[in-house]
Amino acid sequence: MNNSVFRKEKKILFALSVAMLLIVLLAGCRSLLPSARQTVKSPWKTFDESRAAYDRIVINSTTADELKGLGFDPYFTPNIRILTYQDVIQRFMFNPTIEKEDLDEGVQRCIDAKTHCYAYEVRPGVITSKRLGNLWLDLLNFKRNTKESGWRFEALIVLVNDVVVYKLSGGNPVIDELRETKNPLGPLQSSEDLLIDITRTSIR
Repeated sequence: MNNSVFRKEKKILFALSVAMLLIVLLAGCRSLLPSARQTVKSPWKTFDESRAAYDRIVINSTTADELKGLGFDPYFTPNIRILTYQDVIQRFMFNPTIEKEDLDEGVQRCIDAKTHCYAYEVRPGVITSKRLGNLWLDLLNFKRNTKESGWRFEALIVLVNDVVVYKLSGGNPVIDELRETKNPLGPLQSSEDLLIDITRTSIR
């Protein structure tokens, strides 16, 4: 009787040990899933900071030098793109049915000023990407869950003769997205795509 009880206790302890080991391994596997952080360098740490600086810009008053003091300086602040007046035209008159008279007065002034007009395209932000779910399904490319979080601010500032004549802003104050990708063929999915690409290349 004692031996029988001892064997039962031993089996229970063994089962508990295996269960604990599996829990540890699964927890460790989840930590092995890749993650990434994409930061567009800027003077602003949050969406609200970016928006607060933008809100201080006054149309027909704020100058290019004053923009520098607010952090909008393409020669000092990374990732600010300088647009020409032609870029501005393409941005606002992308459709032939759009007439110049349909645009904001500041944009019209930019088009009339031609080379005396330019614009800043600003896109600061912080995006964190993390993979979730089963490690083996992820590694074998059967199923991948990717969670993205962070923020992104976007602004367009148009200047004529170094004075702001138009501004526009947008973006995502809070980014919280979950993307799910399923590949029934798993690791063979990418091989099939590669084969198709090779075939297309050889036909060309």
